[in-house]
Amino acid sequence: MNAAGACEYGSLALGLSGGHIAGAVPSIYKDGAGCDFVLSSRAFRALAKKGLDQDVLKLGIVDVEYKRVPCEYKNQNLAVRVEESSKKPNYLAIKILYQGGQTEIVGIDVAQVGSPNWGFLTRKSGAVWETSRVPAGALQFRFVVTAGYDGKWIWAKSVLPSDWKVGVIYDSAVQIDEIAQEGCFPCDDAPWKFS
Repeated sequence: MNAAGACEYGSLALGLSGGHIAGAVPSIYKDGAGCDFVLSSRAFRALAKKGLDQDVLKLGIVDVEYKRVPCEYKNQNLAVRVEESSKKPNYLAIKILYQGGQTEIVGIDVAQVGSPNWGFLTRKSGAVWETSRVPAGALQFRFVVTAGYDGKWIWAKSVLPSDWKVGVIYDSAVQIDEIAQEGCFPCDDAPWKFS
């Protein structure tokens, strides 16, 4: 873990889901891709009915039944934030924001806009991906996301300008709305029951 937290959202976490974000145990953490199951006390209390938050907090560890549901960011495309650790021209670290759908990004490639020569990024942790082989010029990305029972390429044809800056968030002009199929039929085909 570092100063930006296990999921590397740092101060951005306050603006995402009202700060209700936390790291998870190794079995579900998935090298940072699963940052949403171990809840902070603030998030845990938010699950309670009005006035009963202290009672819920006293429960401590509880069994939870969950179902992965699609994320929807109205009027918001997938965005790429250039991380502070990026050092032009030799190192680029990006954080993916506003990933919609019910998918997981499992791979990202980068190339100069208009070039057929793609290089891959590796997941540093959570939503942060990095490469030390940064193409020159404006950059395009392609994302491999889980969709259905397979992967699917999502192409963002012009994302980072040639003069990209650290700390800036760039619009990808694409939205992800695919649905990944779960392999547990009894788990994912029944309607949810809320008490």
